[in-house]
Amino acid sequence: MGLFGKKTEGGMMDVIRCDEHEYLVWKWSPSGEANSTKKENAIRYGSSLRVKDGELAVFVYQQKDGSMQDFIVGPFDQTIKSANFPILTSIVGAAFGGSSPFQAEIYFINLAGNIPIKFGVPYFNITDSRLPDFPVPMSVRGQLIFNVTDYKLFIKNTRLINFELEVFKNLVKSAVTSGVKSGVMNINRTNPLNLVQLEENLDLINEHLKDKLKDVFSEDFGVNLKRFDIDSLELDQESDGFKKLLQVTRNQQEKTLTAQTDVTIKNMNDMQGINAKNLEDTLQIQRDEAQRAQKLQTETNFIGAHALNQQTDVLKTGAESLGTMSDMNSGGGMNPAGMMTGMMMGGAMGNQMAGMMNNMGQNMQQQQNTPPPPPTIAYSVAINGQTAGPFNLQQLQQMVQNGQLTQNTHVWKQGMTAWELAGNVQEINTLFAAVPPPPPPPII
Repeated sequence: MGLFGKKTEGGMMDVIRCDEHEYLVWKWSPSGEANSTKKENAIRYGSSLRVKDGELAVFVYQQKDGSMQDFIVGPFDQTIKSANFPILTSIVGAAFGGSSPFQAEIYFINLAGNIPIKFGVPYFNITDSRLPDFPVPMSVRGQLIFNVTDYKLFIKNTRLINFELEVFKNLVKSAVTSGVKSGVMNINRTNPLNLVQLEENLDLINEHLKDKLKDVFSEDFGVNLKRFDIDSLELDQESDGFKKLLQVTRNQQEKTLTAQTDVTIKNMNDMQGINAKNLEDTLQIQRDEAQRAQKLQTETNFIGAHALNQQTDVLKTGAESLGTMSDMNSGGGMNPAGMMTGMMMGGAMGNQMAGMMNNMGQNMQQQQNTPPPPPTIAYSVAINGQTAGPFNLQQLQQMVQNGQLTQNTHVWKQGMTAWELAGNVQEINTLFAAVPPPPPPPII
């Protein structure tokens, strides 16, 4: 344990060390076992002290001014003398003549070890926010890990003498039980929990409880809480509260699923209606534009004849007026001036009418020789299960270049009995030939 060879008064020196593998606090004794005599704490001047890395040796001894503690942090392996252990000079030196043993308690504390503790919190009532009047019993199981980082605080909060790890663990478990109950209830007040899906919130619960218990472990026990993990949250499935909660949850899920399905179907129907109306509006606009163009063409063809009729009436009226001016019997005699004027104006009007007739004929001939505008070609396109368009050939060409229209895309136009692949429609298939192939890779 801590002694090599046979220990007798004035015999071999002691080797003070800890050979325990699993411990948090261990007390060294020269005889290898604790007893109530002062020889239990007798340390000879010249004994060697060995403290491994990750260990702490605590010397507790009595002086005239009261208790004192000295701390030796490993690794350390030296002989106890006044030169290399100056704190003990007044005891080891003149007081004992450098040869007599002195009294001190020596404790080894494990600083490197991680102490795991499994815990279980028995059933306590918790409520779901949807059913506050139906509490459900719940138990909690998990594991925590702590270690000693601030050893002075640990010693201050812990009685080293007669230290028992199991007793210490039980104290920790009591604090965990209280902290888990109050912590889970506090989370439920600030963030109402769906108890049926409670384990989906384990990360949130663990983080909250670790923050809450970390201060408790430090202040009450002087240790560091490294991890806190809840493994399971168990609801009492035989309780009335759980059965009622399960029924409400299933009803809500069924109603939610039904409502979501109804919304999806309505959205699909609305989208189909909108697409159908857009298509009908587009076709009506095309029909109106075609009728307007035809009417404009007809009005253009007949406007020249209408203008000719108007000008003919004007010339006819002018001719009648000239006839009156050239009346030979006016005033009972010949009117030579009126005759000459009538002849001159009549010739001018004749020439004007002949020119008008000639221009009218040329305009009508030109209009008759002008071909009608080509018909508008418009296709509707199926994109992601929805009808888009219609689009003319120029727009379809742009869609081919952008990759939105391929030979495997379905298209339709007026006159077609069903949707057809774009690659099977001759006037669209020619658009794909105009798309250049991918450029060659760059030359390195």
